Amino acid sequence: MSPVHAEAAARQYLSFGLAGEQFALPVAQVREIIEFNGLTEIPLLPEFLRGVLNLRGAVVPVIDLAVRFGKGRTGLARRTCVVIVELPDAGNAPPLGVLVEAVHEVLTVEAGQIEAPPALVGGIRAEFVEGLIRAGTRFVIALDLRQILSLDDLAALTGLSAQPAAALES
Repeated sequence: MSPVHAEAAARQYLSFGLAGEQFALPVAQVREIIEFNGLTEIPLLPEFLRGVLNLRGAVVPVIDLAVRFGKGRTGLARRTCVVIVELPDAGNAPPLGVLVEAVHEVLTVEAGQIEAPPALVGGIRAEFVEGLIRAGTRFVIALDLRQILSLDDLAALTGLSAQPAAALES
């Protein structure tokens, strides 16, 4: 393969820590990273939906992937932040916030550096995992957000984000 084609095959991933492990999301899905400044909790939502935040007047649901993976709530510390993501081909789904312990780095990944996921990765169902990224002597788990959130979850989040931010703060 020529170098031009090799570069075209490379993708970038944002790596972050969560529940003592390293995960990554495609940079193409990341809109921004914001410092954690608290959330508005909404009763009767799925446990993995930690709350919502007001991002320049827009209601952004924030999910806790650690809860979704059955690893308990993400602890809040100095480096805790929210990664704002947009799901490709999700129709009118709103941007989502993903609560993470800390953002690490952007990884440039060649196609040959991604391994197919085994049936179970760190206690996470295989359909949640896009693949394992070889990063030196370790692996970073590349996630597939579309698989992590079911269609019902996306519908609930879309309805939640349709509310004006001021209504949720009162």
